Amino acid sequence: MKRFIIIGATSSIAEHCARLWIAEAPINLTLVGRDASRTKSIADDLKVRSPSSAITVVSGNLVEPDSIQRLVDQILKDGNADCALIAHGSLADQSACQQDLALTAEELSINGISPVLFAEAIASSMVRAGHGTLGVIGSVAGDRGRKSNYVYGAGKGMITRYVQGLQHRLAGTEVAVILIKPGPTRTPMTAHLGDSGPSLADVAKVAATIVSGMEKRRSIVYAPRRWWVIMMIIRHLPRFIFNRMDI
Repeated sequence: MKRFIIIGATSSIAEHCARLWIAEAPINLTLVGRDASRTKSIADDLKVRSPSSAITVVSGNLVEPDSIQRLVDQILKDGNADCALIAHGSLADQSACQQDLALTAEELSINGISPVLFAEAIASSMVRAGHGTLGVIGSVAGDRGRKSNYVYGAGKGMITRYVQGLQHRLAGTEVAVILIKPGPTRTPMTAHLGDSGPSLADVAKVAATIVSGMEKRRSIVYAPRRWWVIMMIIRHLPRFIFNRMDI
């Protein structure tokens, strides 16, 4: 039975990825979340969907480095994971961050530093075991800083640079690291956008793209795939044009 870990299991995208994984075959799945009650509720639903899967819940502080190391050590004490997905994050309120440095620091930590620390700890275990697939969810927002969400984008941009470096370090090994970049997706985190925000992708389809990309060990997964084209254009727009855009 393959072993899976999901960090940030209460993420709607992560939950849908878990549903797809357990639908393929029974797995040993560890769900990690800050909110123990919500994480357990997701685990209970998954157990109904796959009674043969072994599903455990671990909760704790997902920000402090010492706590992250203890959580990873606890999860991996019985052996390495075959597959891990790091999915937690927070959609920062850009205007509020501009007025509150403490909030800005918190958002940068949960969207950038925390996923990087989890990835480093889990990747180290995979390297020692000689195999594994590690997916880290960033965002298309990390491809170019925009005035509407540059604090959030900065955290996700950190993930992009970190994963690129980790991929370089592990090139030629049996450990695959996948950089996942969802576009705006219809989840509880984006519910406040309503119809006034960008077109939101279906979370189940986004999850299916992620699961497929991780299975194929693609280095970068845009979900939906059209965002690869969209962000390529945005990244290469000349500054004098980009600075006139209200995005």
